[in-house]
Amino acid sequence: MFNNLGDMMKLMGRAKEIQEQMKKFREELPTLEFSATGMAGRIKVTVTGDFAVKEIVVAPDAAAEPTLAAELQRALNTAIFSAKQNVQQRMSEITGGVGIDMPGLM
Repeated sequence: MFNNLGDMMKLMGRAKEIQEQMKKFREELPTLEFSATGMAGRIKVTVTGDFAVKEIVVAPDAAAEPTLAAELQRALNTAIFSAKQNVQQRMSEITGGVGIDMPGLM
């Protein structure tokens, strides 16, 4: 959990500030959006920061494509990956780079 005692002491000194920032971040997660496209922009998938699928848009001319399901899966995985990376980066910024697990966020 902690790389060394210095990291733990640093984190404890900022505990209240980190708590407040994490609460604000948790509230913000559903409003964050991450999108990915496929099939030359004919499909678009959007997920939120709490990893919920918000929207899937398929152009009418793409609906009959045999690769539609695979492309939707790829786009969805890409959007979720982007969301996870962003959440991890923001958590690292909040904690000052100290690696801690935050249940319910990942």
